[in-house]
Amino acid sequence: MPYRLYYWPGLPGRGEFVRLALEEAGAPYVDVGRLPASEGGGAGAVVAARKGALGGIPPFAPPILQVGDLVLAQTAAICAWIGERHGLVPADPEARAHAVQLQLTVMDLVAEAHDTHHPLAIGKYYEEQREAAAVKAAQFRTERMPAFFSYFRRVLAASGGPWLLGATRGYVDLSLFQVLSGLDYAFPLAYAREVPAELQVLRQRVAALPNIAAYLLSPRRQAFNEHGIFRRYPELDG
Repeated sequence: MPYRLYYWPGLPGRGEFVRLALEEAGAPYVDVGRLPASEGGGAGAVVAARKGALGGIPPFAPPILQVGDLVLAQTAAICAWIGERHGLVPADPEARAHAVQLQLTVMDLVAEAHDTHHPLAIGKYYEEQREAAAVKAAQFRTERMPAFFSYFRRVLAASGGPWLLGATRGYVDLSLFQVLSGLDYAFPLAYAREVPAELQVLRQRVAALPNIAAYLLSPRRQAFNEHGIFRRYPELDG
């Protein structure tokens, strides 16, 4: 039974972390938001899923994953569930707990990256908060991004590599790949200056995984744009 992923059409966003896990797992899935409305897809289907049309525990927001009777929301929870089911996390409970820890830290970084262009209110346009965004982005570039990068470099070193949890690639590696790619898109100058070589190698290692490499060249991979989490506003790159 294929998975059904509900996420906003046209946005990589948080749904992309789920897509990467499904692609690396080789698991069939339907990206419902990208289907035509005539086939039960589109933004309307995502809105309906968000309002609880799929049953189960009501989700707060997409991404939402459905398989059979299971309906699951929250990016970290979805990735952990896929990882445990498809061998994208070590088998022992301690490593699985650490994977969740790392995934939540990745999502913290995602949230802070988003807040650089919407520091005051999500409901306001970027143009309405430019001054606050400039202050937030400067702190992010000079303090927060380097702090997260330093942390993940230490995790990689402690694992003995070549992956964040040791010898086997996992969903956390895929998620960190997506964040690094997004930051390179949004803050190319700061990224080039701050990214440790070890993390850049990890990013390249993920991109070279056969399933991921094929996905990145396929139309299923959506480009970053100025409507998602990672947005390129040159004035915010210093």
